[in-house]
Amino acid sequence: MSRVKYPSLYQINTRVWLTELSKPLARLATLDDVPDAELDRLAERGFDWVWLLSVWQTGPKSRKVSRSIPELRREYENVLPDLVEDDIAGSGFAVADYRVHRDLGGDAALARLRDRMRERGLRLMLDFVPNHTGLDHPWIEEHPEYYVAGTELNLAQAPHNYTWVRRKDGDRLLAHGRDPYFPGWTDTLQLNYGNPATQEAMIGELARIAGQCDGVRCDMAMLVLPEVFERTWGIASEPFWPKATAKVREANPDFCFLAEVYWDLEWTLQQQGFDLAYDKRLYDRLREGHARPVREHFFAGLDYQDKLARFLENHDEPRANATFAPDVHRAAALLTYLSPGLRFFHQGQFEGRKKRIPPQLRRRPDEPVDEPLRAFYDRLLELLRRPLFREGQWQLLECAPAWPENWTWDSMIAFGWQADGGQRTIVVVNHSPHQSQCRVRLPFDELCGAEWELYDLGPLGDARYDLDGNELASQGLFVDLPAWHGHVFEVARRS
Repeated sequence: MSRVKYPSLYQINTRVWLTELSKPLARLATLDDVPDAELDRLAERGFDWVWLLSVWQTGPKSRKVSRSIPELRREYENVLPDLVEDDIAGSGFAVADYRVHRDLGGDAALARLRDRMRERGLRLMLDFVPNHTGLDHPWIEEHPEYYVAGTELNLAQAPHNYTWVRRKDGDRLLAHGRDPYFPGWTDTLQLNYGNPATQEAMIGELARIAGQCDGVRCDMAMLVLPEVFERTWGIASEPFWPKATAKVREANPDFCFLAEVYWDLEWTLQQQGFDLAYDKRLYDRLREGHARPVREHFFAGLDYQDKLARFLENHDEPRANATFAPDVHRAAALLTYLSPGLRFFHQGQFEGRKKRIPPQLRRRPDEPVDEPLRAFYDRLLELLRRPLFREGQWQLLECAPAWPENWTWDSMIAFGWQADGGQRTIVVVNHSPHQSQCRVRLPFDELCGAEWELYDLGPLGDARYDLDGNELASQGLFVDLPAWHGHVFEVARRS
């Protein structure tokens, strides 16, 4: 399968998806029951990647924790007022074994699904959780030295971060997995990256996973960086990711690594072998609603931006339709998905679902479809299927005041796209709650001496303008937009 410069990814909550597919079957659906028509639809909508969340084997000990924490149960009940015990499957990030869960059909069912996906040009992405395992992992019995051990003093000082683990060969006091800013995840145990044997074992797990998929999304990938790991645990360690990514690519040169990463460590992980890293900073700035920080975010070089995964929601974040007002949502989507990098979409985003599904649940609530939002995304996905936005050259454009006292220009953000065949497109968004104007400086050659047609491709309008190339070259394109509105202009020469 050929790779495109700017692909699109669709994240699916596998257990929830199969629960829905089970309804007409009178049995639990497995990965073999995913209809070909569903795969056809994903390919036709322009997706290159499908990320199947939570396919790995989990166990009863971690599931018991998920069912026993009052705060979590309140969250579940808020999502599912008719919650039953069987809805709580346990977190898919408390992995007991990197083999496909038996309830999903096991490794063989995943292999058959992957074959069907590849026939349609779809690449498969799965989870890898480097920081910890679930409470049911066999290493707890076989290799307790792979984990961070605790002392009675640790337990007394931070009881939420440590636990006694029963073992046939003697109980051990071990640490729960965590990051340095929050208490431990009590359905997990922390791996010790200061132990070279742990690193080798995890590289072995990665190498095996790489035979089952085309890429992995690495959960909280920054937690195993030496500086972060030592800050969290006081244990020195050697870098893991350069060795792990290099080893996997010895057998799978095209394998893709996507890092979930925060704390401005995106560039660090890109340099350690990751093809892509979450762009949480852009998401946060869009939520804040101020144009200048968003525009300045795009000042970064394309060697960095091309390797960012840009999103408006995922399984960790609140639903976009519950976070952004409708017009703000659409403006943010234009900026997110018509910029360079991986276009990262989440199951339920197009339909406007508002309830985030905790990763411990296997069922989602029924929610009405937001038809205007779905129509918007239909048009946006149609745009993103164009070769220009998949393979073209992107650049940030200068927005200037339309007249000396025109302060609203600072609310505008503009991009230019060009293809080798001469196709040109301009994206202009007013990322503010007021009407704004500006002049957009166009980077296109040969504007002078010709008439040009600008046609709005949508998805927010269908305006059309005939403009003089001399004025465009000398003064820029005049744009006047309502609050939270945007244009996607195709620029075509008329004479």
